[in-house]
Amino acid sequence: MTQLFAIAGGAAVANLYYAQPLLDFIARDLHGTPGRAGWLVTATQIGYATGTVLIVPLGDLLNRKRLVPAMMLCAAAALTACALAPSIGVLTGTLLLLGMTTVSGQILTPLAGDLADEAERGRVVGTVVSGLLIGILVSRTISGLIAGAAGWRTIYLVAAGAALLFAAVLYRAIPPLAAKTDLPYPRLLASVATVIRRERAVRWTLLLGATAFGVFTLFWTALTFLLSAPPYSYSVTVIGLFGLAGLAGALAAQRAGRLHDRGLSLPATGAAWALATGAFLIAALATHSTPLLLVAIVLLDVAVQGVNILNQTRLFAIDPAARSRLNTAFVTANFLGGALGSAAASVLWNAGGWHAVTLAGAAACATALALWALGRRAALVTDHENLPQTAEGQRP
Repeated sequence: MTQLFAIAGGAAVANLYYAQPLLDFIARDLHGTPGRAGWLVTATQIGYATGTVLIVPLGDLLNRKRLVPAMMLCAAAALTACALAPSIGVLTGTLLLLGMTTVSGQILTPLAGDLADEAERGRVVGTVVSGLLIGILVSRTISGLIAGAAGWRTIYLVAAGAALLFAAVLYRAIPPLAAKTDLPYPRLLASVATVIRRERAVRWTLLLGATAFGVFTLFWTALTFLLSAPPYSYSVTVIGLFGLAGLAGALAAQRAGRLHDRGLSLPATGAAWALATGAFLIAALATHSTPLLLVAIVLLDVAVQGVNILNQTRLFAIDPAARSRLNTAFVTANFLGGALGSAAASVLWNAGGWHAVTLAGAAACATALALWALGRRAALVTDHENLPQTAEGQRP
């Protein structure tokens, strides 16, 4: 079940990133500018954040055996619309809809936390989250290969077929679970804000998560511009293959969940931020060096994905009865940060090229490291003898 959730969640979240290595390719085909194409990623991130706010909390209210397949069917429809988009403006709109509907991975993650034993929750959640992150990275390679062979529209048709397949498989595999709350939908959404407002550790974790995903999308969006231009001038197929370097980082970061189970979540988070800062500094030196660029990719992905897994697992320990809502807050913050990161990539690239992007990324990571050092005392909420009240005002 853990492996199925990881693969299905990875396939779902991959939908968000198929366009990323194809920005120049899509811009030329639809007669748009590279700057306009950069907003394709931003629109998808905004849509994903919106869908996470409005739909993922329903995981605490509805039967997830039906909710997850239903969202995959909606995503299949949006993917088909992307494949048929006649202009870059229409594609931007359909990608916004795709982001709103492709949230099934974020419903599966807290479901995995509910089904896991306490002693192995970090490992299980880490595996599922790693599947999502691997999906992000593999999506670039897949989209580059398919677009190079059959055009960029084909990848969206293939993804629509995969969504239909996983909808059927998960409907059979997910066990029926009782709802965690009977709150009306408006109060359910309001309870997300309640837990954020009440718990300082939640706010701290959300800020670190948003920064991590912001620098992640900043790097990968700008990387497409770097590799498309001289001295590299790579094809979309070759650009997509760079995702395999990030995949190595994702596999290494999978062990982060086990560090949480061993009580090392907070020091490991600080080490990951230091590693991310170094990765951006190495990337700054890689304007003309593919080996240095590959080293930076691996280090950055190990760091960012390690931070992501550790943050998410700590949040799930805060309030077991509201895991879907905590995940809503976490993912929304992440993808708002991601939207800012992808938008900043276009602005920084136009202003100062690769050096502006990498120095800004290093500064953001160093700032996050300082925030981690200042706020780590408040994050000691994983002591299960002192769990806070739930969003409904009861002890878990």
